Amino acid sequence: MMIYKAKHHFFLYPFFQLYSVWKIQNNFHRVHINSNFSDKGLPVLIVSNHISWWDGFWVVYLNRKMFRRKYFFFMMLEEQLKERMFLNKAGGYSVNKRSRSIIETIDYTVRLLDDNRNLVLMFPQGEINSLYNTRIHFEKGLEHILRKKHSPIHLVFLVNLIDFFSNQKPSLFMYLKEYQGKETDTQSIESEYNRFYNEALEKNIKKAKEG
Repeated sequence: MMIYKAKHHFFLYPFFQLYSVWKIQNNFHRVHINSNFSDKGLPVLIVSNHISWWDGFWVVYLNRKMFRRKYFFFMMLEEQLKERMFLNKAGGYSVNKRSRSIIETIDYTVRLLDDNRNLVLMFPQGEINSLYNTRIHFEKGLEHILRKKHSPIHLVFLVNLIDFFSNQKPSLFMYLKEYQGKETDTQSIESEYNRFYNEALEKNIKKAKEG
């Protein structure tokens, strides 16, 4: 079976970009971006925790505010993309973990990361998890992509957290760190991501105590 490859519709893609920014500005008290990223003009692969349907909107916002890549792509479970095919025209493409087409998805992702105009978002845990998880489990997909990708990219860890504190609307905290390690195996990258993830949790807890 063939995968659903991403499209960027001449109207829906820019509309989705603007709608994402508008929706975040109207539903969140503030957006805090905490990053050590230094842009070298390479393709960007973001690996992020997956806590809600908001996640894609947040990375669109992040791309417009920070990365400024022309094309945004995001990997979605095939059954979910089929239910929301309009997202295919905004950069969504499919993955089916129970099908041999997963090889095609990996190869397609590698090709996307050959173009420095592209930013690709993937959720290495493969499904939505609770915000209160203290450890993120990685599937094998990221490792396969990195082993096939021989030219340099920006591999960026993203941790999204939400806190209300004393405000009626929540604030969004986006923590970013570029992975500088040479290891590409799942266990090494998962461990490094979880170390960063828990650092981000500790920073938000500290903010809450400080008021």
